[in-house]
Amino acid sequence: MSRYEWDQSHEGISQLKAAVAATRANVVKHEMYSQLHSHAAIVTFMEHHVYAVWDFMSLLKSLQRSLTCVDVPWVPSGPTSSRRLINDIVLVEESDELGGGFISHFELYLQGMTQAGADTSVIEPFISLIRAGTPVSEALRAVAVPGPSAEFVDSTFTFIQTLPLHCQAAAFAFGREDLIPEMFQQVVDINENVGNLGLFVDYLRRHIQVDDEEHTPMAMQMLADLCGDDQQKWQECATAVTSTLGARVRLWDGITAAIKANTAALV
Repeated sequence: MSRYEWDQSHEGISQLKAAVAATRANVVKHEMYSQLHSHAAIVTFMEHHVYAVWDFMSLLKSLQRSLTCVDVPWVPSGPTSSRRLINDIVLVEESDELGGGFISHFELYLQGMTQAGADTSVIEPFISLIRAGTPVSEALRAVAVPGPSAEFVDSTFTFIQTLPLHCQAAAFAFGREDLIPEMFQQVVDINENVGNLGLFVDYLRRHIQVDDEEHTPMAMQMLADLCGDDQQKWQECATAVTSTLGARVRLWDGITAAIKANTAALV
């Protein structure tokens, strides 16, 4: 059992779950999962989804920047409980202990793409542009990032740049951590017997485990700490989560269309 526990009966969390349930169902019951029945379809998924894996880290780091001190000289800042929660999540996401070494989940995903034969000739120069200081919006359009992926990243960075901290935390908790185990389990169930996907399945299984057992309760506790009994904040969170889940639905729509188009081209 996780050492991180949160009050499952928290009124704000329960109300937020109810408010976004219909939009969440559109994500976890999406048609896309049923399309992942071939190696080619899974490769198409990876070539689109990798950008969501990348921008997850920027949302996470935005929360860490707001909840802790990342400046020099250092001073203690932010609520002590949330400091610990966000730093522990970053530790695993940025430097997980896997296979006798340490690696970020994004880098593991890239390795999985290479093993599967997916095209990394777009994501790699995109990351090089970001590393060189190119603004995200420019980098997305300087290389051939798939349109649905670029739209999804744009929406994530709009959240980062415009939403207050509690809304970013809600988008993170409900649009990422809470959602991932149920989404990824469906992908694993479909593709675990398809060849050359060992590292990709390792990535999926690791996220299912860590998000279900630790990161989701941690993110929920952080959100409860940030919103408290402020009903206005909880209402703002519901709007933010609905928006981020809608962005995920559009990404899944785009990936589904790409898979079908690629399948039709092979016939």
